[in-house]
Amino acid sequence: MTRMILFTAVLFVLLAAPGSAQWTRQNVETKAGFRGLAVVSEKIVWASGTGGTVIRTIDGGTNWKVMTIAGAEKLDFRDIEAFDANTAYILSIGNGDSSRIYKTTDGGETWKQQFLNDRKEVFFDAIACWDSKNCLAMSDPVEGHYVLIETRDGETWKPIMTNKMPAARDGEAAFAASGTCLIANGKTTAFLVSGGDAARVFRSNDRGRSWEVFNSPIVSGTSGSGIFSIAMWDAKSGVIVGGNYEKPAENKNNLAFTTDAGKSWTMARGLAGYRSGVAYLDSKTIVAVGSSGSDISMDGGKSWKNIDTLNYNAVQAKGPKAVWAVGPQGFVAKLNR
Repeated sequence: MTRMILFTAVLFVLLAAPGSAQWTRQNVETKAGFRGLAVVSEKIVWASGTGGTVIRTIDGGTNWKVMTIAGAEKLDFRDIEAFDANTAYILSIGNGDSSRIYKTTDGGETWKQQFLNDRKEVFFDAIACWDSKNCLAMSDPVEGHYVLIETRDGETWKPIMTNKMPAARDGEAAFAASGTCLIANGKTTAFLVSGGDAARVFRSNDRGRSWEVFNSPIVSGTSGSGIFSIAMWDAKSGVIVGGNYEKPAENKNNLAFTTDAGKSWTMARGLAGYRSGVAYLDSKTIVAVGSSGSDISMDGGKSWKNIDTLNYNAVQAKGPKAVWAVGPQGFVAKLNR
């Protein structure tokens, strides 16, 4: 009898293990494709995407507010940074005036256009913020260098001189796939990851004023390959994911880790294919998503379990109870463990 009780208990633990995580799709009344995602808390989540669309929940997904930004109906908002139920920035991508930044301070009731790109050769990819007033946005390289702009007051945007930044290689660029090719970390650090003919990690310790660049082992050499997303658990430990989005099931050279703030990267294995987004749930639990599915690790990336083969674009977490992912055709999902 004792053995039977013990066996039943062990079986229950195995069946209830976090490795059995699954996504629960949300009912959101839109067909917009989402790539921008900002998880503020267990209750507050924002996302942004095609057709000038932004969505928000303030009750953990029970209800969603769907917004279309006036005058931006043709824009694709690939990135969003949110701080509470009222305050958020959104960034649209594209050459010339398709690249814009808007901000709301009233929960999306009104949006103010803060930045309108006036250079036709410039294509913005992402925005990252240390707080609600200090943010950085970046464009693919122009004349050999990435283009950076910043705000220090939450209102006005100014260019950062980047000719002292390590030069981009020919054919190197960033991917506006999940809003996480550029991230803010700590109080002053930023990371920018690249792909194409080079898969490298750029790091700034002074909010984008100066940068170092480090090589990574992620696959590169084609227009569709490279690093697509970076996440940092703390100042030293982080992960990068990517691969080749033209070969979504290919699972080699698509995952690497750092323990020295990005100076060196160690290749790892276990992802089931190309991944465009990655997030830490805690120091040991990591989730990665892409167009060929999602994976979870419970041991800091040493081993991985494939969750499913659905189509995802981005993932973000604010602790183990607030893990969200978005994708095409209005796809929004919450991870249940």
